[in-house]
Amino acid sequence: MASEWDTLAGFLDTYAVLFRIVGLVVAGFLLNLVLRMLIKRVVARVVRGVKKSHKVDDTIELSSSPVSAMRSVQRARTLGAVLNNAATWVVASAVLILVLAELGFSVTALVASAGIIGAALGFGAQSLVKDTLNGLFMIFEDQLGVGDVVDLGMAEGVVERVGIRVTEVRDVSGTLWFVRNGEILRVGNHTQDWSRVVLDLPVPYSSNIDEVQDLLLAGAQAFAQSPEWRRKVIEDPEVWGVQSVSAEAITLRLVVKVRPGEQWAAQRALYRALKDSLDRQHVDIPPLNRMVVDNRDSVRFAKLSPEADD
Repeated sequence: MASEWDTLAGFLDTYAVLFRIVGLVVAGFLLNLVLRMLIKRVVARVVRGVKKSHKVDDTIELSSSPVSAMRSVQRARTLGAVLNNAATWVVASAVLILVLAELGFSVTALVASAGIIGAALGFGAQSLVKDTLNGLFMIFEDQLGVGDVVDLGMAEGVVERVGIRVTEVRDVSGTLWFVRNGEILRVGNHTQDWSRVVLDLPVPYSSNIDEVQDLLLAGAQAFAQSPEWRRKVIEDPEVWGVQSVSAEAITLRLVVKVRPGEQWAAQRALYRALKDSLDRQHVDIPPLNRMVVDNRDSVRFAKLSPEADD
């Protein structure tokens, strides 16, 4: 019996380092799993709190709730994704250092050497540091979040993922763009706080401006009170007046303030509603092109513009 214990003890002594390394890897994996579960739980609690306070069962229904509620959900989910990535990197780095210590490497010397090497490579890794810091600031300042429609200069579309180094944006054609956070110099967010539909409608030059403005405003107000758009229109429609004047037409500007992200669908629906309203009153939209004779043998069409009249 004693010999068996001696054999087992010898086996354990022989493979003690291996067992400790395996134990560190398993512990790191479990720690990362626990951190991810905690982060997921915190994010879920934030989302449940927002849904409960606004009495909805799905985050999609928050589109009819105050804008800050939807932003809180988006920001919590985006921060959760970033924290998951950060936790993975931190745990992996700690496990690597401990494993190297078990293998007999001088961790103190290794860390000091890594600091020197890091300083030496810092000039080459400036873009990586810039990407990371810029990504964190964009999240903390709530410049964008998952689900936002943004214009980053080099890419425009829906934000699908915000990472520590790269932001993923899918454009209207389905192309997924990977944009380095350090290269983002400006962020145009189309879906933050509120949006506005701006329509420039040409009417015949001979039209009575006041009557046409009243007609457009009535059509827009009927659109805003429709069951589909009543909860998506934030303020009453406004006609800002004459936007431009040409020999063929007068352009009037109509604006409607809507909830973020609804401006494109609202624009299409409002165009349809205004067309029906103008058709009922027999108001025709003038053509925005005209025939220009260059010589006896050729005829071209030019787009109507103030510059063309000069």
